[in-house]
Amino acid sequence: MKSGEALGPDEGELPGLSKAFFQEVEEALAARDLERIDAVIENLHPADIAELLEALDPDERRLLLRLVGNNLAPETLSYLEESLREEVAGALGPQVVANILELLESDDALAFFEDLDEELRAQILARVPVTIRRLLQEGLTYPEDSAGRLMQRETVVVPSIWTVGETIDYMRSHRKEMPHDFYDLYVVDPRYRPIGKLPLSRVMRHMRPVRILTLMDEEIRTIPVTMDQEEVAWLFKRYSLLSAPVVDDAGRLVGVITIDDILDVVEEEAEEDLLRLGGVGDADIGEGAMATAPRRIRWLLVTLFNTIVASLVISRFAGTIEEIVALAILMPIVAAMGGNAGMQVVTVTVRALATRALNPRNTMKVVGKEMVVGLANGLVFASIMGTIAGLWFGRLDLALVLAAAMIFNMAWAGLAGTLIPLSLDRLGFDPAVAAGPFLTTTTDVLGFFVFLGLATQFLL
Repeated sequence: MKSGEALGPDEGELPGLSKAFFQEVEEALAARDLERIDAVIENLHPADIAELLEALDPDERRLLLRLVGNNLAPETLSYLEESLREEVAGALGPQVVANILELLESDDALAFFEDLDEELRAQILARVPVTIRRLLQEGLTYPEDSAGRLMQRETVVVPSIWTVGETIDYMRSHRKEMPHDFYDLYVVDPRYRPIGKLPLSRVMRHMRPVRILTLMDEEIRTIPVTMDQEEVAWLFKRYSLLSAPVVDDAGRLVGVITIDDILDVVEEEAEEDLLRLGGVGDADIGEGAMATAPRRIRWLLVTLFNTIVASLVISRFAGTIEEIVALAILMPIVAAMGGNAGMQVVTVTVRALATRALNPRNTMKVVGKEMVVGLANGLVFASIMGTIAGLWFGRLDLALVLAAAMIFNMAWAGLAGTLIPLSLDRLGFDPAVAAGPFLTTTTDVLGFFVFLGLATQFLL
């Protein structure tokens, strides 16, 4: 098989590495055939190499890394899942990792370096040049998930007194120090504070004698180095930015954030919110069972508490259930419809909070809307389920009680699905983490209480 031949997917599969490709790699590893391995992965994109490493079992992964070593494409480290970075770094060894970090842009190097343990960091720092060491150490001083962790240090900075010709000559003579790809040049004053930006395309369209000062955009949105990455992503979306300068407390330019960094943030934050809504927190399909189990136990304990509270409510109406066994059959319907309706609202509300679509001006409007939607859906499903229950058990009064309980619980789900995330957000808690368990508790407990309470009052 020729290099890269197995890149295409098998028929009916999603794009990516094919089964034939993985088989080829496994056979080459089993034979310890370095030449064959090099031929197989030679033309692979770094993202595909990362996928390959993630798909192999630990022994095969370590063997591949030992065989490839310094020939590993540097950008591969940037595409690796966070949970595998330390393992890969350990297999490569500190010297190889140090060599690779030198070749990466500063933001990618820091993103990989920050996921390593202290001992391995120290070993790597002892082997990198002083300039790289300083950048890595300084990067770790910024808060996690801040602009300082996200930015790249390689920027194209020019003084306002330069001409187009001087700028072009500077970029050509310092090409090794330039970022691999960039969109904007930043104009600074003598104190190194950004006073404007200039798209690269604009520079190339003008003649050499033209002053940079006359071409630059004076309206520039700077990002504090401590700003949370979610805030940064919101600014990029709000103002359609391709890049933005990052400044320190004194307003001096220290780095730049580009749109590709923001795409990673958006994906990361969306994934994080989704996982938290599911009660699993940070998760990775490639992690071992012993690493995954403890994180899930926490929220399963919350669920256990919820079921205990709901069971206590049910126990208060044990006599009613003994008299009317049909209630036990219908109870899960009331709880499930309320819980599912509420989670729909929670998902929408949490996302609206994250994107700032929900604000003090429209909060009450949204709360009222979701309650009306819950009430309307409650009427629809109460009619359906009430009719089914009436025909099923031959009791009109039971059907009416069930319908009333469903209407109440789904209307409450609409109200609670907005108020609970809003309240948690105001109190400084992450609504994506805590809203789900609180909502489930309220819809289950109130649903059971209302349904069984009405049954006790009107059916006995």
